[in-house]
Amino acid sequence: MRHVISILVENEFGVLARVAGLFSGRGFNIESLSVAETLDPTVSRITLVTRGDDQVLEQMEKQLNKLICVIKVGDFTATEHVERELVLIKVRADERTRGELANIVDIFRAKIIDVSRESYIVEITGAEEKVNALVELLKPIGILEIVRTGKVAMYRGTRVLTVNGKEKECAA
Repeated sequence: MRHVISILVENEFGVLARVAGLFSGRGFNIESLSVAETLDPTVSRITLVTRGDDQVLEQMEKQLNKLICVIKVGDFTATEHVERELVLIKVRADERTRGELANIVDIFRAKIIDVSRESYIVEITGAEEKVNALVELLKPIGILEIVRTGKVAMYRGTRVLTVNGKEKECAA
């Protein structure tokens, strides 16, 4: 089963390596990883996507909570949430394909953010299904390169994954 996990951590050196090491040390692949500061510059949010059964992921959550710099862990899998990903796609473009490419980009509410003589760079933000559908339509035109940010997620409604004040101190 696919799990989207959000981890609030102290914004300190080596925290990401410890979190990633916990997953790799137990044989879990991280399919997607995104990290950035929150409104509080001393706290960062790690959003990662991995696969595993519920029991094993529950154990991973417990292990994460044991790490000194982890403030809070949330699993979005069984809750209502919004997921998004930013993707840049470099596509071959010539006189024959430019019109078709522009139409496809428009249908998906994506943007052409760079134009050169032989290629366009397309930017799309959205759910995985939307991004994958655009990629499939662009493949016949000629995708040269793809860069994906990794997923970010947020609970729907008023539920939040935040912490008032610091619950744990981070040891360097």
